[in-house]
Amino acid sequence: SKDDAPNDTFMIPRKEINMVTDMGKWKQSQAYADYMGFVLSLNKVVKGKKLTCEYKVSETVQKLLQLLGTLEQWIIETPPVDQPSRFDHPTLEPRHFIDAKVVNEHHQDYMFLDCIKFINEMKTGPFAEHSNQLWNISAVHSWSKVNQGLIKMYRAECLEKFPVIQHFKFGSLLSIQPVK
Repeated sequence: SKDDAPNDTFMIPRKEINMVTDMGKWKQSQAYADYMGFVLSLNKVVKGKKLTCEYKVSETVQKLLQLLGTLEQWIIETPPVDQPSRFDHPTLEPRHFIDAKVVNEHHQDYMFLDCIKFINEMKTGPFAEHSNQLWNISAVHSWSKVNQGLIKMYRAECLEKFPVIQHFKFGSLLSIQPVK
């Protein structure tokens, strides 16, 4: 019947989070649930995988990579305006990621270590000072706990911050409606 058909009405994306008090609407939204589901799904499939492992790339992924290449080119062609803004490996243990030698030896295999290498190249001074939260994570005893902590931090420091979320646009794909 007509009532059983999905709602195919297109909604033009628009800002919905205009004040800090709107953040509750975001946290309870279908968009938040869908986005976190996507992030956690990606997280699950890459855990324990080396960046250098062999895998078959589907046609869909190849097209997505082409699209991302186009987007990257657009980013290069339109640089940002300079202005202030706000915005389990068996032998490697979390405490090792602050060791430059370990990072340099393994950054090509592990995304996390590649990110640490990037931070070390961009920042000067002791790691404990310029990246204190990451340095604190190095005391955690398992990669599983590191992963859980990073997901928790991403939620708290990005997805639950008004200065970030106020720029999201909600519509048909990212629905501000409460989770069904």
